[in-house]
Amino acid sequence: NRQLYIAALMKAKSQGRLRAPKTFLSIIPVPALLPRFVPLTTGEGKDHFVLLEDLIGDNLEKIFSGFEATERTCFRLTRDQDFELADQDSDDLLRQIQTGLAKRKQGIEVRLEIEAGTPPSLRETLLKWFDVEAADIYDIDGPLNLTGFWTWHNLPGYAAHRDPAYTPQIAPAVRRHKGDLFTMVRAGDVLLHHPYEAFDTVVDFLQQAAEDPQVLAIKQTLYRAGRNSPVVAALARAAERDKQVTVLIELKARFDEEANIEWARTLERAGAHVVYGVPGLKTHAKAALVVRRDADRIRRYVHLSTGNYNPITARIYTDVGIITCDDKLGEDASALFDMLTAYVQPPRWNKMRVAPHGLREWVIEMVEREIDHHKAGRAARVAAKINGLVDRDVIRTLYKASRAGVPIDLVVRGICCLKPGLPGISDTIRVRSVVGKYLEHSRIAYFANGGAPEVYMTSADWMPRNFDRRVEIVYPIESEAVKRRVVDEILGAALRDEANARVLHSDGRYERMSGSFDSHSVLEDVAGGSPRAFALPAAPAEISKAQPA
Repeated sequence: NRQLYIAALMKAKSQGRLRAPKTFLSIIPVPALLPRFVPLTTGEGKDHFVLLEDLIGDNLEKIFSGFEATERTCFRLTRDQDFELADQDSDDLLRQIQTGLAKRKQGIEVRLEIEAGTPPSLRETLLKWFDVEAADIYDIDGPLNLTGFWTWHNLPGYAAHRDPAYTPQIAPAVRRHKGDLFTMVRAGDVLLHHPYEAFDTVVDFLQQAAEDPQVLAIKQTLYRAGRNSPVVAALARAAERDKQVTVLIELKARFDEEANIEWARTLERAGAHVVYGVPGLKTHAKAALVVRRDADRIRRYVHLSTGNYNPITARIYTDVGIITCDDKLGEDASALFDMLTAYVQPPRWNKMRVAPHGLREWVIEMVEREIDHHKAGRAARVAAKINGLVDRDVIRTLYKASRAGVPIDLVVRGICCLKPGLPGISDTIRVRSVVGKYLEHSRIAYFANGGAPEVYMTSADWMPRNFDRRVEIVYPIESEAVKRRVVDEILGAALRDEANARVLHSDGRYERMSGSFDSHSVLEDVAGGSPRAFALPAAPAEISKAQPA
């Protein structure tokens, strides 16, 4: 599965005594343990490399003595990696997933990548050999399996071609309170913007909670924690110190199942209460709840985020999170964990909205409220930053808002099924994708709300799977200082980006913009103390369209 191979039709030069077939198909694995790019010394003062598969392919007659290759190509097969859980209500979900992991390597073939220009006869041979349909063959114009290019990053002598190493900064509020995170949070909500601000603060929050004798309980969701997780280590330490620790580990996080099973065992051995979520749903919400006995009363401290509790990806994904001790959000966080561990549906949510219980309806309601504001002559606008926009009902509502004249700005990194700029349908909608040094992963929604703007963060994209088949959360940002940062720095920078942005046109084409404003570099500077000299751009109906390169 997803390994690189050479396929060749070999023809015997002479039969001799072997009685081998005159022509046969040979399949040669390209060794994954060898460097993909083999350096050549030419004496020209330049570095040259040859692809390992080309080196092998050009020497097939040394492998198959007495034969010559009449046709050859490289190919890569992708197998179906999904597996069905027979009964998600089963107490033995862990065993079901372990069985599914063992069968994953034998999944059916779903894609065959081959080199463009592969001779028709060899193409047909491979199609029959692997029993795939013609529609499942993808002709690749260039090297297959581009992950091999990661090895170039470690080549010595090319510092000028690499991005300068960036060290995430300690958030100003953390510096002011000298790392005393509970005192810091009581003074006001704290925004953390990764990777510009260090994920270490989240780890320290959990480590301080584990060691603090006044902390009574910790509850947390884990989706993709990564290897050697300091987050898991902190939770285990808290359990060993006899604190009440409850951890929801999502075993169904695709391709992280094995790692999550190991974390579950580690935490159970430490004495934590480990649960696997609501049957039939994947828990994608990112939340941590710390219950602490403060001097005045028992208080809930909550960390809510758009990203995983993974210190590795936190250095390359852009994500936002808040740490707060707001009483209503604390109640909601407690209700969320009650729902996840005891399947108890709260009578109401104070400030959170939770999928699959009406999150789609909430998004639609918020957009329709902007329509009402616009019709009444009040300030109206929608701006959102998400990873995917697929849901039909949400798209129809956005079209409805555009027909009413509401300006809409969308930053959608990945798949977007909405078409902007269609006359009479989506004239006031602009869509862009930002792809640069960091992977855009934060999810934010802004609504002008008649001049009293509201800002929300969420773990959910606007897709049916997030609305219907996952546990997701959306929560408001109410601190005016934090709200300004989210709107001006994060949304504002993404909507002003010219160096990493692709603009989506009404015919479905993306065109890359040209310009000097690089949101990733600018936000690195801002985190380092540079002044914030930008803000949310004007609405689509108020400025001329950006000119793509």
